[in-house]
Amino acid sequence: MSKFAIISDIHGNLPALEAVLDDIGSRGITEIYCLGDLVGKGPSSDLAVDLIRRHCRHVVRGNWDEFLPQPTEFPTLLWHQKLLGEERMAYLRSLPFSIEFRLSGRYVRLFHASPRSVYERVQPWDDYERKVSLFESSDLSAEPVKADVAGYGDIHNAYMQHMEGRMLFNAGSVGNPLDMTQASYAILEGDPGETRKTRLDLTFARVPYDIERAVRQAQEANMPDLEPYVREITTGRYRGLKD
Repeated sequence: MSKFAIISDIHGNLPALEAVLDDIGSRGITEIYCLGDLVGKGPSSDLAVDLIRRHCRHVVRGNWDEFLPQPTEFPTLLWHQKLLGEERMAYLRSLPFSIEFRLSGRYVRLFHASPRSVYERVQPWDDYERKVSLFESSDLSAEPVKADVAGYGDIHNAYMQHMEGRMLFNAGSVGNPLDMTQASYAILEGDPGETRKTRLDLTFARVPYDIERAVRQAQEANMPDLEPYVREITTGRYRGLKD
């Protein structure tokens, strides 16, 4: 049995990422897969990218990783671009769409938002048909097969559901969780490359981190959109929701 840590949606929150990496290390897990959105929102996208490159074996691109390096005149994106620099943005542009492998007799597909797009948002409360479609392949998939296990990020809400004998899960968010104010990641455990169906485990980890430090870093960086970012990480409430 091998263990894989699956992290997602760091969004430039360095204290949260450091806490999660420490927690993963304390469990003796060395294989880390990242499901995208390394950058944006928070003040430390540059350092987050550097840590992910150092610690993660496989990384896929998220919607922020895709649109942030593109030419823009939007001041917020320009601020993050200047922080990242061209070499890190070239790295973001190079990221693949999905991670796919066989584990304990199941075909596992990991992606940022859906098997079709980094921008298609599927919430745990969406209808059955939308969620079950996440097992399907697309022309962006490595293999044209239906997944037995589909894992994603994007929505910042961790959950797991069994559907039609298959496992769907969301790893939640490391740096911008919107279900509780603790960093989230998932641990998948099974037998790599095994064709027979053997034991397969999924565990969710919630990691407290120094939110006050994260707020201070954002304030000291004089970053754009400071108020909505601080609100999200201190309350776990999405900035688009009305009071």
